[in-house]
Amino acid sequence: MHCFSGDAEFAKACLDRGAYLSFAGTVTFKNAQGLREAVAVTPLDRLLTETDAPYLTPTPFRGKPNASYLIPYTARLLASVRGVDLTRMCEALSDNADAAFGGTW
Repeated sequence: MHCFSGDAEFAKACLDRGAYLSFAGTVTFKNAQGLREAVAVTPLDRLLTETDAPYLTPTPFRGKPNASYLIPYTARLLASVRGVDLTRMCEALSDNADAAFGGTW
């Protein structure tokens, strides 16, 4: 689910159908509690992240053009919400991208 923007209930419905959920920088916004709740119910092996560049830039760069070098801000937030260390989150994101998109590039 590109740029997932639903709540936990919608996340569960998507997950029940086999979807991966991809979170952009919007999950870092102060008013994005519903998105963070969706992250919390998403299994570690179904999480993805993305830039959606040039839009959906994470805090603290909100309002500026997005780029791949800002992915760590979103990854840190995902790790925090899921209660895993950043290294584990990065490994999971890499493994999930391989699984979702057909292997390493």
